[in-house]
Amino acid sequence: MKKSDTNRISQEQLKYLKLLSKDYPNRNSASTRIINLQAILNLPKGTEHFLSDIHAEHEPFFHVLKNASGVIKNKIEILFDKELTSLQMRELATLVYYPAEVIERRRDSSDISEFYEINLYRLIRLTKVVTAKYTRMQIREALPKEFAYIIEELLHDYNQTSNNYYSEIVKTVIELDRAAKFIISLAELIQRFAIAHLHIIGDIYDRGSGAHIIMDRLEKYHSLDIQWGNHDIVWMAAASGSLACIASVVRVSLRYGNIETLEEGYGISLRPLSIFAKDHYNGDPCSKYKPKIAEDNPHYTKKDRYELAMMHKAITIIQFKLEAQLINNNPQWGMQNRTILEAIDLQKAIVTIDGIVYPLNDTNLPTFDASTPYELSALEIEVIMQLQKSFLKSEKLQRHTKMLFDRGAVYAIYNNNLLYHGCIPMNEDGTFMSIRIDDDSYKGKELLDMCDTYSRLGFFSHDKKLREFGQGVMWYLWAGKDSPLFGKEKMATFESYFIDDKNVAQEPKNHYYEYRDSKESCVNILSEFGLGEGAKIINGHVPVKVKKGESPIKSGGKLVVIDGGFSKAYQDVTGIAGYTLIYNSQGMSLVSHGPFKSTEDAITNGADIVGSLETIEKHANRILVRESDEGKIFAAEIDDLKELFEMYSEGIIKEQ
Repeated sequence: MKKSDTNRISQEQLKYLKLLSKDYPNRNSASTRIINLQAILNLPKGTEHFLSDIHAEHEPFFHVLKNASGVIKNKIEILFDKELTSLQMRELATLVYYPAEVIERRRDSSDISEFYEINLYRLIRLTKVVTAKYTRMQIREALPKEFAYIIEELLHDYNQTSNNYYSEIVKTVIELDRAAKFIISLAELIQRFAIAHLHIIGDIYDRGSGAHIIMDRLEKYHSLDIQWGNHDIVWMAAASGSLACIASVVRVSLRYGNIETLEEGYGISLRPLSIFAKDHYNGDPCSKYKPKIAEDNPHYTKKDRYELAMMHKAITIIQFKLEAQLINNNPQWGMQNRTILEAIDLQKAIVTIDGIVYPLNDTNLPTFDASTPYELSALEIEVIMQLQKSFLKSEKLQRHTKMLFDRGAVYAIYNNNLLYHGCIPMNEDGTFMSIRIDDDSYKGKELLDMCDTYSRLGFFSHDKKLREFGQGVMWYLWAGKDSPLFGKEKMATFESYFIDDKNVAQEPKNHYYEYRDSKESCVNILSEFGLGEGAKIINGHVPVKVKKGESPIKSGGKLVVIDGGFSKAYQDVTGIAGYTLIYNSQGMSLVSHGPFKSTEDAITNGADIVGSLETIEKHANRILVRESDEGKIFAAEIDDLKELFEMYSEGIIKEQ
């Protein structure tokens, strides 16, 4: 019902509508947008893709992105059933995943024109199927400018106008030598529309060597959110300038022999550390610090490995000192038992931990002074400050870190699912654990919110004290007792290096990992975050030991763990190469993956890594966009645009 009374809306609303009118300056533009949004609301919900614990393994990660965890292959099998052989379907899928590489290998063959023609027709049909749940406006906005008009004509006119018109377009594309680029554009379009939104449930960094390459790709991804993992937050803190986290990042990189991300990816020079290490540890066997690099790796000589080992030991000692300083400055975290250097007796070659005396396997600590165990030497200070300067000046690292803040958080709530990497800390009785972060204690949702807030202050704040404290909280999230991202009682780094008894290096998990098998506990967690019927928890962090019979589906389907061993470092433990999750308009499915040999193998042999698919949830009726979080945003926008339309109609706001 129209009202001409201008008092029916507040001055605040009117101000907002005038701002909105800059984007929609008249009734025509407002009504066009309303009609388009109404159409979108009635389309099936887009497919969501969940990945976790990538650990810098960029090649398998890219392959999973390209194949959309089997979504594209499934559409090929349905569309071309009884028309193509299994081999032809596999070849078409490989063309979609790696179009440029496949074409390059076929370019000089005598039947290249026939190859182009056959695959252009197939890809156009596949593109039409993949884009079926999007409006023409959504498709148009994503089309490559070079071929936008042609693709739109082919998608719209296929099977609707004369075959001559259609075939002439394809023929001309081939004659003008545009077929290769056209096929690449179609393949990328199929990849783009196969997935509406991507969720990364933490741990992009560490272990592998391609974190920076993955981040470059994620920067350009069309729709994405990230839940920070503990291996992400330590890099974010390092980029913020945290000395303890810089030492941790460098140590882990050296431990796994993956310094490409530091040196080549982010331009961080390790030369000052190398010089320092040679001066202090040359001649030391550094046996506990040998990098985890395959013996047959041709890129590392024996000399290279020893140099990495010396650097590894040097930065480890620096890390222990810096961490102890943080712990002593933040007694509220209750981690005083982790300041272990003060418990070392070099003369007796022993260390006392939690009242138990253990023999040390290494007493060559030239920079350790028992009277001031946590004080860095002048040269150690020089090394860590030079590293800090490199981290702060790395333009790409700073850009990637800002992206992690802009598109990420400690947790996310998306389409009635709760997403987080680590845990919701719990007590032995299953209640939420109170953790003192600052002057107060927090638990449940409030704990995660406070950790998120302080992390942002650690990177963005101009207040020196707030920034330093925020960086301290980020370190706590990385390795702190029962932190929501780490979820363990301790990170036994010292024990693993200096004590041969492996029992003392155990890292007991928080009680959350016992209670996440309980439906009641999962319902309590979901309720804490305002979620109820039908909601699920999507979790990562702790690899699912499939080979020991562990299931990734917990508490009757209320919680799903998708860390199945994406990283090669975990595959001997898990028995597979990771889980991913697909959530589309018809339901939710868990996909297991086999080991990824190489991109070369995938292109040459059409090798894929999609294993079994398990349906977790099946809907009787397809979920529409109007029922999704995106739909709620669109519905609110429609209401605003209708109000704006009325303002134009009544002359309260002038049309342009």
